Amino acid sequence: MKLSAVLRQSSAAIAIFLTLGAAPAFAQAADEEQGLEEIIVTAQRVSENQKDVPISVATLGGDTLKVVSSAGADIRALSGRVPSLNIESSFGRTFPRFYIRGLGNTDFDLNASQPVSLVYDDVVLESPILKGFPVFDLNQVEVLRGPQGTLFGRNTPAGIVKFDSVRPDAKGKNYVRGSFGSFSTVNVEAGIGGELSDVVSMRASVLYQHRDNWVDNIDVPGGNDLEGFDDFAARLQIQAKPSEALTLRLTGQVRTFEGSARLFRANAFATGSNKLIGLTGPASTFDRRETRADGLNFQRLNNYNLGFTAEYDAGPVTITSVSSLWNGNLASRGDIDGGFGNQFNPPMGPGFIPFSAQSQDDVPSLDQFTQELRVASNNDKGLGYQFGVFVFNEKLNINSYDFGTPTDTTPSAVATQRQVSDALGIFGSVNYEFDSGLKLQAGMRYNNDKRTMVAARPIDTRPGFLGFGGPVAPQSAEVSGNVLTWDVAATAPLSQDVNVFARVARGYRAPSIQGRLLFGRSLSVADKETTMSYEAGIKSTLSNVARFNLTGFYFSTKDMQLTAVGGASNFTTLINADKVDGYGFEAEFEAKPTKGLTLSAGISYNHNEIKDPNLYVAGCGAACTVTNPQRPASPGIYAINGNQLPQSPRWIVNWTAGYAAPVGNGEVYVFTDWAYRSKIQFFLYNSVEFSDDNMLEGGLRIGYRTGKFDVAAFGRNITDDVSAVSGIDFNNLTAMVNEPRVWGVEVGIKF
Repeated sequence: MKLSAVLRQSSAAIAIFLTLGAAPAFAQAADEEQGLEEIIVTAQRVSENQKDVPISVATLGGDTLKVVSSAGADIRALSGRVPSLNIESSFGRTFPRFYIRGLGNTDFDLNASQPVSLVYDDVVLESPILKGFPVFDLNQVEVLRGPQGTLFGRNTPAGIVKFDSVRPDAKGKNYVRGSFGSFSTVNVEAGIGGELSDVVSMRASVLYQHRDNWVDNIDVPGGNDLEGFDDFAARLQIQAKPSEALTLRLTGQVRTFEGSARLFRANAFATGSNKLIGLTGPASTFDRRETRADGLNFQRLNNYNLGFTAEYDAGPVTITSVSSLWNGNLASRGDIDGGFGNQFNPPMGPGFIPFSAQSQDDVPSLDQFTQELRVASNNDKGLGYQFGVFVFNEKLNINSYDFGTPTDTTPSAVATQRQVSDALGIFGSVNYEFDSGLKLQAGMRYNNDKRTMVAARPIDTRPGFLGFGGPVAPQSAEVSGNVLTWDVAATAPLSQDVNVFARVARGYRAPSIQGRLLFGRSLSVADKETTMSYEAGIKSTLSNVARFNLTGFYFSTKDMQLTAVGGASNFTTLINADKVDGYGFEAEFEAKPTKGLTLSAGISYNHNEIKDPNLYVAGCGAACTVTNPQRPASPGIYAINGNQLPQSPRWIVNWTAGYAAPVGNGEVYVFTDWAYRSKIQFFLYNSVEFSDDNMLEGGLRIGYRTGKFDVAAFGRNITDDVSAVSGIDFNNLTAMVNEPRVWGVEVGIKF
């Protein structure tokens, strides 16, 4: 579908934003002092006004970033806070899965490839167990939508979520704040830094989050015993400027997490409905504070990082080197069937439990090394350029265990994986700005990827009637890819306050291997995928009082990598779809119409469709209602041609409003933020049960602040929305749900 058709289809929604953005009253109501600040982004590795960047880029900072990351929230709290961004997890706080414009990966395996990159302080975090590194002491978050890679980092076909920490030499950024809330939730955060001498500066940042167990497993004596956690992260940066031209920065980071694994809730749906039900059947009310489970549950994660950045201003160009080592380990065990007992070991429940399932996934060791070297021209006008090289190496070990009974500590089956991944990227970009303000830009990247895996099931003592077939000898697979990706973009001013842009980009994802042999007996491989993306839009400001951005896009992905998760076959399999096409738009609005009042809103529409008439997957092993056509003479196998991608809502809407009034030496303020997403399907096939119609979560903050102190009461998910966010489909109608409502108080100080 052409971009013009996209915009026509969405004209009603767009008109609302255009009307707001054009309201002349805003210009009359505010003066220069109280207007919007410029949004400076580094989406292209140089500091630029967001309006001048030919990319659909959204930012999170200020009050919004502060409130969404409070109350013990992890990185999933960013989901839906900008258009086209969704984040979910079947591992909880330690394994987030990101989706931009519907493109993502629902695979729960610990080596899963994702088309969305996460870049933390210029370093790509590839492994899922690194992508959950906490959000704290940040300048802002940037979300770059569409293929990236001709300017920095690892190639990505869907987009980038980019985090930038406060630097050691930052002025006026020191703070300490702490909060206490429902379920004994504690959130303590601090960032302190400054100059130690004329040459050396340092910054120490720390985050500690705690929540008591708040879910009562009613089959275990005593009170609440699940969903608690202790999460600690720290960052130390030492920076030296031996001359005006040279900056050196050494960074060390650590994270330790201990708590519950993701809580799975057996038969949370009744057959024929996606409405959550209680523990005693379809007529009972769902209560997320209660569950029934008979398996062991725990999760432990450790991350360590050492990085070094050197930047040298050589006059015409700046040379930047970014080196980073990341290490991690994980142990996670859950009650996969989500209930107690089974048909062979009654009593059982909630509902029908065909068989007990309890497994554990460990990452004994993960080592990631990245090295990037960039050269960028320093001129603001005329011809500009950047070029560089990126090297990536990852060594990953995974152990998976299956247990005969829910409380066994000696596994009945053990599966192992050893994966080594190497990537080389050589990239460059040139741009030219004419006197008229027209700026043209083109870039190219050479991608060389190689991945090898050895997997086995050395131990399997499970009874033969279960059909797993005993141990599996070591198997190996190797995949590689050599691909050129590129982009071409243009930005042109219509006036001093309005720019239009257009961009065409080719993205790529390297081939993948899936080696989880705990239940299967063979590896699966997905070929590389390529994406062509087209987008155009407008970025505008109005007298420094309002800001409005609108982007329409279309993409087509060939050989898209998909993961058939679980189902009646009870193991994950990589597949390639011939084609996935998508189109939609993103609009963002921000305004300060009068003194003390701030408003913002964002909306996105994402339509995508799997186009492969010969692609079939196994349906659920539970008693669910699949709405896709069944393959002839193949019971339980369904066509997914025409389906929207899983975890891909058509609509994402977010909005905030804040008002502050002077009182004494400070101001009283109120701030509210909301995020909505429309219906999602959890799996590649469409079913009535494994879906959620919508989710709406809101936050509220009321407080008093001066230039130094901030005291506030807050609430998160204040309407106590209860929504299913994911599921497990091989055994029963198991669901995972969103976070509970939290009320609390916070005290902060800036210095």
